[in-house]
Amino acid sequence: MEAFFISAVTVGLAEIGDKTQIVALMLAARFPRPVPLLLGIFCAKLLNHGAAGLVATLLGSMLDGPWMGWALGISFMGVAIWALFPDRYEAKGENVRRFGAFMSSLLAFFLAEIGDKTQIVTIALAARFEVFFPVVLGTTLGMMAANIPAVVIGNRMAKKLPLRAIRIASAIPFAGLGAATLLG
Repeated sequence: MEAFFISAVTVGLAEIGDKTQIVALMLAARFPRPVPLLLGIFCAKLLNHGAAGLVATLLGSMLDGPWMGWALGISFMGVAIWALFPDRYEAKGENVRRFGAFMSSLLAFFLAEIGDKTQIVTIALAARFEVFFPVVLGTTLGMMAANIPAVVIGNRMAKKLPLRAIRIASAIPFAGLGAATLLG
């Protein structure tokens, strides 16, 4: 339960202001019905984080020793610093309508998530807790919790959110996880 909760909260906070949330706002502005968008986002996140969690669980059980703790702790601290800086998304979305809402969101989110900080956090969490399902379900739920409002509300509220304060609040759990991991 701890792995699920920590995964959901840290990834949910990290997703706020992330490039994929900007993609959600962009797609919501283009497609009026939120359900196909949300289903595409969910499937993309589940596939992407599932692959990340699988790799981490396999590698986490094979790699053991004190240096693994240091690597995880430093990666959490790195993500904490990364969370403080806004992501930029240069969209070339002219062809997005051709695929429809579901397929556009599935492809956009799957590709945008490759190498993203939330995918790296999924790998780190799965390696730290050495469990697959609680981490992948938690990170996917955290992503959905952050992206559902973006899709439902759309870009009307994006300019009114205090993104700097939100970024700082999302960096704190990562710094805490990094410190806890480094301190043992």
